[in-house]
Amino acid sequence: MLDKELLAILACPKCKGDLQYNEEEEKLICQQCRLIFRVEDDIPIMLIDEAEQF
Repeated sequence: MLDKELLAILACPKCKGDLQYNEEEEKLICQQCRLIFRVEDDIPIMLIDEAEQF
C-alpha cells in the first residue's frame, strides 16, 4: 500500500491531473488521460511509455 502523503502529491506525468489509487490491483489511474500506472514493491512506475491505456 502506498503512503498517504505520497498519494497526496502524486500527479499524472502527462496531464498533471489527479490520480486515483486502486489498492486491490496496486495501480494508479488517470481518468483524464485514460492511463493506468502500475505500482511495484510500493514504488509507482510513472513512465508514460509504460502506462496501460483503458
